[in-house]
Amino acid sequence: MTGSSQRPLRVDAARNAELIVRAAWRAFAESGTEVPLDEIAKRAGVGVATLYRRFPTKDDLLLAILEWRYAEHIQPAVVNGLVDPDPWHAVVSALETALTMAAEAHSVIKSVRDPGHLLSGLKNRFIADFTTIVQRAQEAGVVRADLRASDLPMVVFMLISTLRVAPDPVEGWRRSCALLLAGLRPGSDVPLPEAIGDC
Repeated sequence: MTGSSQRPLRVDAARNAELIVRAAWRAFAESGTEVPLDEIAKRAGVGVATLYRRFPTKDDLLLAILEWRYAEHIQPAVVNGLVDPDPWHAVVSALETALTMAAEAHSVIKSVRDPGHLLSGLKNRFIADFTTIVQRAQEAGVVRADLRASDLPMVVFMLISTLRVAPDPVEGWRRSCALLLAGLRPGSDVPLPEAIGDC
């Protein structure tokens, strides 16, 4: 948990960063992302200067929260999915875990000024691993053969977009996810159209 800096932290600095991120997650979950940063520092038991030194902007803090949640929840699901003996279970588990985290962090993501830019690293990391998981499932014959790797970013984007319109942002994505997963199964007599730009 290093925030915007990639340099290794001293033990005490790393501990302070973790305290701040966890306190911010709790505060934002309770009261929204407009909670003042000095309140977060107080909850974390650190000085405001320590918070600003570690996270100069609120976006830095929001990204650190999302990186922490990714490492705690999505990364283990992805690692397991890459070796899961049931490739279809791996596809479902990785996708549902990502959507669960996105739903839980929806208020945080909405408050980021430029979420596309800020979250590009996490998104690219997930798509790369999810592509490998889906390709394993295709090789096992449990995902339709005409699905392409280039389809997957759009598939994930479509599902995450349901969080904006679902009446229940925590659970409202599940029906859309089930419908989409059904469409990934082989045996459909409806072929996919060619992607734009294909020869």
